[in-house]
Amino acid sequence: MLDIKFVRENPDLVDHSCASRQNAHWDRERFFELDEERRHVISEVEGLQAERNATSKKIGGLMREGKKDEAEAAKARVAANKDRIAELDARRGEVEADLFDLVSRIPNIPDPNVPYGKDDSDNPEARRWGTPREFEFEPQAHWDLGPELGIIDFDRGVKLAGTRFYLLGGLGARMERALINFMIDLHTKAGFKEWWPPVITNHDTLFGTGQLPKFEEDLYHVNPDLYLIPTAEVMLTNIHRDEVLDGAQLPLWYTAFTPCFREEAGSAGRDTRGIIRVHEFDKVEMVKFSRPEDSMDQLESMVSEAELVLQALGLPYHVVTLCTGDIGFSARKCYDLEVWLPSYNAYKEISSCSNCWDFQARRANIRYRDPSEFKGTRFVHTLNGSGLAVGRTMAAIIENYQNADGTVTVPEALRPYMGGIEAIKPE
Repeated sequence: MLDIKFVRENPDLVDHSCASRQNAHWDRERFFELDEERRHVISEVEGLQAERNATSKKIGGLMREGKKDEAEAAKARVAANKDRIAELDARRGEVEADLFDLVSRIPNIPDPNVPYGKDDSDNPEARRWGTPREFEFEPQAHWDLGPELGIIDFDRGVKLAGTRFYLLGGLGARMERALINFMIDLHTKAGFKEWWPPVITNHDTLFGTGQLPKFEEDLYHVNPDLYLIPTAEVMLTNIHRDEVLDGAQLPLWYTAFTPCFREEAGSAGRDTRGIIRVHEFDKVEMVKFSRPEDSMDQLESMVSEAELVLQALGLPYHVVTLCTGDIGFSARKCYDLEVWLPSYNAYKEISSCSNCWDFQARRANIRYRDPSEFKGTRFVHTLNGSGLAVGRTMAAIIENYQNADGTVTVPEALRPYMGGIEAIKPE
């Protein structure tokens, strides 16, 4: 979240930021009402405390002078002050809670270099890699070819769990497992530490990365206090919630595979066919904790790491810079990697890599210490990125590596993870 002092001193910048994000807004008038009441309450409490302390000091002298009635009156004033201070302290807690909740719903401020735009159609291309294949036959979509090969079963997935769930079988299941191991191995070789986190989480963890309170409708509730995770970013980032890190150890690079669960509450009618937008999917995630001065360089290296996965698999893609109207709630700057899918005749997102600046660290209270450079502690910068969404990677392989005879060639880099299998054939 943003620093309340920053919001107080830069309301016009917050206005501009929300306006540039198109659908974002904040209650500026309510913020300053609460902020003013908070300061008024603090001032009144300080005055009452000073009066109480001064009066308390007089009571002993009044008693020694035999002025019992005046001493009792002074004691009554002290007691009344105590009760009033308690009332004001309670009100201060309410006001600060309301102020905290209001500020927690304000999105991050986009970096000045983030391009202005209304939606994803305004995202400029940064670069592209590979050339989309020109087929000598009519290519099939993965939602048709997968069932024909016996590796994706949509009907039974719906039977087992409901709409937007699917079942993988045979070499489909094996490829899912192979892709996960392949991605994790690439990241750990690059220096990422692997974790295996829970897939159930609590309110504080989701608040720390910005999913709560704003995106509660997109989360699966296990009970009133627990949720299924929407991404491993939530868990990896919160590993160090309420901790002070050693600045000499930064940056920290973490990675994990997890299933991810999303209600997709606002996506009705979008990508309803296939395995592009579903309620449960596998993803390999990358998270970094960085010094503020290094975080933009760390973002570029994270994007490169995600690109290496696509390049190793030989999948054409491009990188786009998200504009102000498309950037995520917690992100200050974000790149999307979009892989080529013949069924769409277009690039589709397969990874988002974001620098969240100190926005998540402030929510989760993640700081670092470096006595050689400064006194006290400072907030780290957190970054996250998909490396990659596994289901979308499988869809891209099926579509880009399909053959005229209905088989799918296994990318060479993936074959060691699939027991040397070179092609998937109909069962």
